[in-house]
Amino acid sequence: MNRATTDLPELVRSVVDSHRHLRGPLLVVLREIQDRLGYIDPDVVPLVAAELNLSRADVHGVVTFYRDFRSEPPGRKTLRICRAEACQAMGSELLVNALEQALGIKVGQTTTDGSTTLDQVFCLGNCALGPAAQIDGRLYGRLDRDQVIDIVRTGRS
Repeated sequence: MNRATTDLPELVRSVVDSHRHLRGPLLVVLREIQDRLGYIDPDVVPLVAAELNLSRADVHGVVTFYRDFRSEPPGRKTLRICRAEACQAMGSELLVNALEQALGIKVGQTTTDGSTTLDQVFCLGNCALGPAAQIDGRLYGRLDRDQVIDIVRTGRS
């Protein structure tokens, strides 16, 4: 869903209404909003707070605390490199360095053309096949620098 074509108050109300019966529905509500918009638009924070009778600070705190929530649209392609110990031992830092150099961004950023977001994660549950990455939701293992750069450049994942 595109932010420009979305009526945020209506979206928030709809999502909250479908989860209001839950005890402490904030995480579920935010997850669904992000699934629909692709990110948590900052304008959503006061709307969610009002609908759930929470403070803006409470909602903002949750959005900024959890790494999976983002307050800006992600790139068209999202790369999440595992940086946990097993993947580090197998060379994930080399992948991170190569990607940062090839993309011209740091971990947690999106390229200026909006094509790629580079993120990190601290376990993908693929330790035996490290270094591992998740590219557009698809899990890859035993990656090397050339494979990752090829995926970035060609768009194949």
